[in-house]
Amino acid sequence: MSLESRRHLFLVLPSLFLAGCGRQGQAPLDPRAKIDLDLDALDADGLRGPADGKVAVDYEFVIPNTPAAREAVTRIDPSVAFMPGSRGRIGAKAGECLCLGSTHQPRHREILLALARLPEIARIIECHHE
Repeated sequence: MSLESRRHLFLVLPSLFLAGCGRQGQAPLDPRAKIDLDLDALDADGLRGPADGKVAVDYEFVIPNTPAAREAVTRIDPSVAFMPGSRGRIGAKAGECLCLGSTHQPRHREILLALARLPEIARIIECHHE
C-alpha cells in the first residue's frame, strides 16, 4: 500500500466511524416527550377536573398538508378534524395542516401515543379554541 493510500485511509476511516455513530446506540425518542398535556390528569373517559365539572381536553398538532399524512392520522384517530389554512396556537405554516382532536374517546392515551410516534408530528399541545 502506498504512502498516499495509507494517508487517505488515516483521514477517511475516523470520519466514517464517527458518521456511523450518529443515532446508533441512542434510545429512541419517547413519544410522551412530544405530548404537552398532563396525561395523568385524565380519567378513564379522557376527562379531567372535579367530579362535578369534568371536561374533555382538546389538542392540536401539525402535519404536512398531504393526503398521505392525513391518511396516517385518520388511521389512528378517525375523529381528528383537519383545518388546512388555519394556524392554531401551534403555528401551522404554509404547506402544513392544523389538526384538532379530543381526549374524550375510548383509548385516548393509546391514540395520543400513536400520533406522537408519527415522525410527521413534532408536538401535540392543548387547544384552547381562542
